[in-house]
Amino acid sequence: MSGVFSVWAPHASVVELDRGGDRSVLARDLTRPGWWHAPHLIAEHGDEYAFVVDGQGPFADPRSRRQPHGVHGASRIERSEPASDTDWAGRDLVGAVGYELHIGTFTPGGTLDSAIERLDHLAGLGVDYVELLPVNAFNGDRGWGYDGVFWFAVHEVYGGPDAYRRFVAACHERGLAVVQDVVYNHLGPSGNVLGRFGPYLSDGDGPWGSGVNLDGPDSDEVRAYIIDNALLWIEEYGVDGLRLDAVHALHDSRAVHLLEELAERVDDAASRLGRPVTLIAESDLNDPRMITAREPGGRGGHGLGAQWDDDVHHALHVALTGETSGYYADFASLDSLAYVLENGFFHDGSYSSFRGRHHGRPIDRSTTPPSRLVVSSQNHDQIGNRAAGDRLTATVSEGRLAIAAALTLLGPFSPLLFMGEEWAASTPWQYFTSHPEPDLGRAVVEGRTNEFARMGWDPALVPDPQDPETFRRSTLDWSEPGGENHARMLDWYRRLTAIRRAVRTAPGFRDDFAAVRAEVDASSGLVRLEFGTVRVLAHLGDDELAIGSEPAASIEEFFGAHRTGDTLVLGPDGVAILVS
Repeated sequence: MSGVFSVWAPHASVVELDRGGDRSVLARDLTRPGWWHAPHLIAEHGDEYAFVVDGQGPFADPRSRRQPHGVHGASRIERSEPASDTDWAGRDLVGAVGYELHIGTFTPGGTLDSAIERLDHLAGLGVDYVELLPVNAFNGDRGWGYDGVFWFAVHEVYGGPDAYRRFVAACHERGLAVVQDVVYNHLGPSGNVLGRFGPYLSDGDGPWGSGVNLDGPDSDEVRAYIIDNALLWIEEYGVDGLRLDAVHALHDSRAVHLLEELAERVDDAASRLGRPVTLIAESDLNDPRMITAREPGGRGGHGLGAQWDDDVHHALHVALTGETSGYYADFASLDSLAYVLENGFFHDGSYSSFRGRHHGRPIDRSTTPPSRLVVSSQNHDQIGNRAAGDRLTATVSEGRLAIAAALTLLGPFSPLLFMGEEWAASTPWQYFTSHPEPDLGRAVVEGRTNEFARMGWDPALVPDPQDPETFRRSTLDWSEPGGENHARMLDWYRRLTAIRRAVRTAPGFRDDFAAVRAEVDASSGLVRLEFGTVRVLAHLGDDELAIGSEPAASIEEFFGAHRTGDTLVLGPDGVAILVS
């Protein structure tokens, strides 16, 4: 594998290639304005190199495929070739069941190869795709991955690029698609060298780090940098979709938004590859334009495949826990749960007390399938961004965990599970870092403590992200699924994914908001959800249930009285499924 050393540095006067202290001056590439190259120096697989810009450096390559010595070290040339598992036909991820995991804490080994050893568990669980939290190179050994600085390189601690290829191939062998979480809205604070080469970054930093220049001078190449990175995961690593982090933080004033341009390029790649590729946006905007089809002349939406819907999580979380602080306040009424189940967004132009303004836009229920909304009862953000990183397991009963699973998996949306949720894992998932810079570590602790004040959480509960024990506490305990209570919950999840698959493959199934019926009785805490051939009956109240005017002897007796000829599937105390 060989090629030519090249780099984009549009305002540099001199760019040099550094190979172990041996420097060579690069020439301007007359075919690509702003680019420099060394046409007579061959880049071979395994070569280590860096660039010196106007005497400053050496700096790693912004498009580095591997950082074997960390983000402050030299880059290494890696092979660049199409994904090898050409037998994989792919799968449409709209309506699919996803499973979100973090490579570092999914297994005690914390690598892509050790994660492969647990893929049979996921296939047996009945999920359709695995969604990996960011794996791009970041500073330090431990972290969530959202402070990455080399987007083209796989984090070395996880195993590097070859391990990533093995992981994707192993998933596909088991019928599991792969979605990669990517961060294009900011870069991490340590090891970010992009500004040394050119105007990659926007003026001023956002809440998470340096923003990206999407619409200023020289932004054409910056956008190409992002799109090329997206295509790398799809075409070379063979992933089936990308989860686009916090797209509301992409500041783009152009007539053609980056998301629209990206969706068009990805759709073209999918057509060439002959398999579906899905873009999933994490968006705080409650804007259905994300998932509205593109139209000629820019009259449509961005044309993404799906988007996250936090409103469903918030309504369900409040119904299960009674917690109404911070952004949960608007969801205090049980009616909000019925509203989001039937309409997708709660804030669809309504007033948001947390934001202090009106927020969102209604979904066109007549044209938008509900499966384009990705929902969860737990995910990395909603657990890890709590003060103590506590799961629902630490707060609610087994029966309520079962209700959360039933409403999520059998509802009209696309469900996403968080690792360990399926067996009611007792391990927390906390925010952890390993910044080598002491000042940066202290700043992270102070920032998170101040952020939690708005939610009314006790700052004393916030663990030190820099403490290695915070990371160790967050690692799944794979002995738990064998325990009685954990095994019972795991069996419930497997039954629910099987019911979901049967319902959605039944003749006459409609992926349509018009097919959804949700009712709640705030006085008794009863919730009823109908979708397709399934009905979920759940009891979220504190009072004893009654049949007519008489108390029910048991939950089984109460829900059994609602069979009306349907098949009754009883779960842990408090929930039943009726299947026609």
